[in-house]
Amino acid sequence: MKLIVRWALLAVALLSVAQVYAGVTLTGYTSALLAAGVLGLLNTLVRPLLVLLTLPVTLLTLGLFLFVINALMFWSAAGLLAGFNVTGFPAALIGSLLYSACGMIIDAVVERLFSRPAA
Repeated sequence: MKLIVRWALLAVALLSVAQVYAGVTLTGYTSALLAAGVLGLLNTLVRPLLVLLTLPVTLLTLGLFLFVINALMFWSAAGLLAGFNVTGFPAALIGSLLYSACGMIIDAVVERLFSRPAA
């Protein structure tokens, strides 16, 4: 249940990013659900490999290269889906920053909701 709620809220966050920032567009809530799922899969499967392969660059930039990796994941998800569009790398960077900020808030809220002891 926790996973489904988090997924739905991340789709809403993605729609919010598309409303706030013109560089990211979505055709509807179904596209947002698919995009949130694809982003989750890319971040689970591909991102750790990229982080490992780019570790020297990440260390040289004091971790700032992780923003580039996040933007690449965001841009890749947009490239895989028809209803999700990002206009370019700068838009992917800004969109991924906004989406990550929303994701941190959603994680905190979902964790707080589902960790309450039963009364």
